[in-house]
Amino acid sequence: MPSIGLRRPQVSNSRRSADLVGRAVTLSPDIPSIFDAPLAAHHKLIGRWAAAREKQARTYSRVEARQRIERVFGATVADILRPVEIADFRAAVILSEQGGPPAIALICQSLGQIDLGWIETGEAPIAWRAAAYQMLDKTLRAALPIFNYDDLFEEISMYYWDGEFEDEAARQALIHYHGADAETLDELTMPSEMNARRPEWMLADKAAPTAELPKPLRAALQTVGQAHAALKAAMPERNAWYFEWDQLLEYIPEMEECTRLPPMTLVPFDQFTRELDDVARHGMEMGFTDVAGIVPLENASLIDDWFASLALGAQFLLAAQALIQLDPATL
Repeated sequence: MPSIGLRRPQVSNSRRSADLVGRAVTLSPDIPSIFDAPLAAHHKLIGRWAAAREKQARTYSRVEARQRIERVFGATVADILRPVEIADFRAAVILSEQGGPPAIALICQSLGQIDLGWIETGEAPIAWRAAAYQMLDKTLRAALPIFNYDDLFEEISMYYWDGEFEDEAARQALIHYHGADAETLDELTMPSEMNARRPEWMLADKAAPTAELPKPLRAALQTVGQAHAALKAAMPERNAWYFEWDQLLEYIPEMEECTRLPPMTLVPFDQFTRELDDVARHGMEMGFTDVAGIVPLENASLIDDWFASLALGAQFLLAAQALIQLDPATL
């Protein structure tokens, strides 16, 4: 559920929220539920945007205004994201830890391998499946916090082979930095062996040229490409699906303790279970970088821009979703 959350220093015996921004908090029983606190900066900002959408002007108490603001904002976000099944998201309006303006954060609530449908498990020609996979591999990160095989290989290279990509250099790294001996080297994974485990549908050189693909698949790929281009054309500072790391830490400083790895992946678990478990261990313990985007709001007029880009991202994800849900039998 989209939400408007506010972090404050702990000043009572209340239990602090155990998660990131936007979650519900528990108030001390000593504080009356009708406590009429002034509206915070983020409620006022979103409130000006919500008031412009009121069909009939009326007077609200502070409590009623706060509830109305959250309902209007939440319902608008939900209407845009409801058709998206490829991943789950929530939005939160948050305050800067450094005195900056409020911001809207879009957070991914999905974890693990994306469901690739027929691309991974279907019986369509490899060339068709590889073409579809390459399109997702090149575009999905415009909206999803997701990592691909190249990211995984680089992480494993740093983890095991001291950043080396070739077998002989990796062997030397295992000997010098990990204390491996000649007798155990043959039992350890080398870069070439890891690369060889990729299914053919993951390989770019197996993808058929666009002109050789069936018309429905060509159309689906074109739709993904066009939706991706439209999303990338959005101004970064107003794009609901974009963030800079330093800016993220300004609003959610606890992200500093999380792994920089995104929570979702395009890498199939069946072939790379051990490697995925290795690189995801820190994230499972401390959290992943699950933010899809964050936009500071200097004024209420930027909220419409944020929603426009949110819709562009949803349209792109729906196009990717349609590609994954194609029925190969109809191609």
